[in-house]
Formats: sequence, structure tokens, C-alpha cells
Amino acid sequence: MCSCLVGTTVITSSVPLTGPQYSAYQSARGALALPQAQLLGITDPSLGAFGLHYALPELQALFNRGKLAILANVGVLVQPTAYQDLADPSFSLPTNLRSHADQIVLMQTGYPNASGSSGWGGRTLDQLQTYNANTSFPIAIAMNSPAIYCVGSLTQGVSLQPGNALVQDAFGIYPPAAAQARATAQQQIVTASSGNALIDAANKVMASALTLSPLLQSAAGSTVFPQPFPATEIGDQLQEIAHIISLNSQLSVGRQVFFCSLGGFDTHGGQAYQQWDLLQQVSKALDAFFAAMSAWGIENQVTAFTLSDFGRTLQPSGAGSDHGWGNHHVILGGAVLGGKIYGRFPVMTNYNNFNASADDYADNRGVMLPSTSLVQYGATLAKWFGATDAQLNGIFPQLANFAARDVGFMA
Repeated sequence: MCSCLVGTTVITSSVPLTGPQYSAYQSARGALALPQAQLLGITDPSLGAFGLHYALPELQALFNRGKLAILANVGVLVQPTAYQDLADPSFSLPTNLRSHADQIVLMQTGYPNASGSSGWGGRTLDQLQTYNANTSFPIAIAMNSPAIYCVGSLTQGVSLQPGNALVQDAFGIYPPAAAQARATAQQQIVTASSGNALIDAANKVMASALTLSPLLQSAAGSTVFPQPFPATEIGDQLQEIAHIISLNSQLSVGRQVFFCSLGGFDTHGGQAYQQWDLLQQVSKALDAFFAAMSAWGIENQVTAFTLSDFGRTLQPSGAGSDHGWGNHHVILGGAVLGGKIYGRFPVMTNYNNFNASADDYADNRGVMLPSTSLVQYGATLAKWFGATDAQLNGIFPQLANFAARDVGFMA
């Protein structure tokens, strides 16, 4: 099984379409409000009609097919938090709310403070080592740059670049016998103990690269996709992940996590175009990724999901919006109980009548007060991945503070 994480994307454009709620949204959102005619309709069996941003037609189709679910108003929490708790100086809140640097770390570590040295993806793999006992292939892979999400106490995170098969140009010398002699000498160097911990660690990384290179070249040359991936940053990352997943059956990989990312959602200005551009990249890339998993018959074994540092304010700030807290996320895969919105969606009319008795918002700017904790979100995915209830407590120490340990969006 594989878990694919699409990190630091911000999916905020889910809008209620019922009369009073849409009117309240339109009033609060001002110039940033999306006209109803532009919204892509979806229907939750209990909550009724909603609209997705017009940049997400592929995700709309996947939602309507029951392959994609939405989890409303997720954020990092120490414990269940009500509006009145925010004024209590003794009440525990996450560290440095609305700080990009801190909240990116918190979302990946699963801890409500920035002191964590491991991520919840890596810690989950630590608990599931038996599934990967017969492979030496990397099981926690981040695209483009290292991600703490992939790091565990036992699990080592690896960073790869899309399209980079780790080929060494210096070995393309003539005659072939000279190239082979050079390769043999390098292998001897990287496998010999130097007595220096720093050098041995560097040699271990090089040895891994030498093992990975022919495998990555083989996958890149032989993988057939049912539809092309978009030539975008997120499209390239998901295509590379799909290449790697195609190797799993021959490499005896049992459990694997990936992290890829797309930035640019800090839209203090120019939000209308910038959000459209980024969301359409995410929509097209996830659609191509799911199509590949489905064509290969492994859609039930692969789940893609989004994370972000935080959402944005409902109230605009000029042509943009400001740092928020809660955010909506999407979960995609054959094992997802899709076609539904999970969690508690903020009531738009409660913003227009803002008061301390409603816990939908943290302030009068329209910062969503999370109703579902990150650890509940992560625990639902980790449970599907194979973690036992007891193991979940070790992966997410704050999980015991919340009554619901499974949000319900996975089969």
C-alpha cells in the first residue's frame, strides 16, 4: 500500500449554495466572492448543495464518482477548542498560530509545537516495519527537498527530484572497460568503513543512489500512463511518484509514503488569478495521478490527500486575504468513501452574526476555528494504512484528547 501526500496546497473554495448561506458568504467575501454561475456543483447527502472553485472540474468529477471526499475545517489543535477558550491565557493552543514557518512544521510533525524532530508519515512507517521487511528500497520519499513528514525514529526520509534518475555523467567514459573500472572502484569506496561517522553517512547516501539509479531509469523508460500528466511543478512530482509506485510489486514494498508540495497560496493580493492558476494545476495533476492508479488496478491501495499550514480569512484584504487557521482538505483514492463532506462545515450566517456563542470562527475577520484536529485527520489515514489503535497513540500523542479517533472518510 502507498500513501501519497500532496503537501502545502490550500483548498479553500468550497461554498454552500443554499440561499441564506450563499448570501452570507457573498456578503462576507466581498470582491473575492465567486458568482454562483462559476461554481461547480457538488451535493453532500446530508449538508446539501455546495460549489467548488471553477478551477477544479476534475476534482468535481471525482467527487461525483465517489472517489474524492472533502474534510471541512481542519487545523492543528492541542485539544477541542471553543471560541471562549481563546481568551483564557491558561488554555493550551498550538505554537505560533498563523506563522507559515511554524505551522508548516506542525502539520508535518503532527505535534502542536515546533519542537518535533519526526513526521507522522515517518512515525507511521516506524510502526509498520514488518510490511517492508523484504525490501531495501526507500519507503519515505519527498520530492524536490527533504520533508520532516517522511522522517521517523527508524525510517529515513529520502529526497528525489522529478526526472532525475541519479545518473552519473562521469561514468560515460570510453572505453567501456574504463567506465566499469571506475564504477567498481566507487562501489568499493562507498561500502568500506572509513572510521569517520560523517564520511560513512555520506557514503551510505551515495551507495543508495547507486542502487536507485538503474531502477529509476527503468521506471522512467517503461511506465505507460493512461493520460498525460500536466507539465507543471505538481504534475511533474506526482508523475515521478507514479513512476516509483510502478516499481513496488517487483521491489516487495509493502507500505510507502510520499510528500510533494506546491507553494504560492499566500495570496495577500492578486488572489483571483493566483488561486485559479494553482488550483487548476492541483486538479489536473491529481486527476492524472488517480487515472494511473486506476488503470494499474491499484486505486484501492493508494490514497492521496492534501495538507497546508493554514487556510485564509473569509474577509478579504484588498485583492487578497490574510493568514487563517482552519482549512478544508481533499482525500482521493479507491478506498475513500467519497462524494461526501466530512467534519463540521462553518456556518456562513454565524460569521455575519459573529458572537462568542458560535464556534465556527476564531475572530471577526472570518478565521475558521478548526472543528477537526490534524491528529484526527492523520489517525484516520494511518488506521487505513495498517496502524492499530494502540499504535495511533504513539504516532499522535494528542489523539487521546479527542473523542473521535476516526473521522470516517476511509473504507
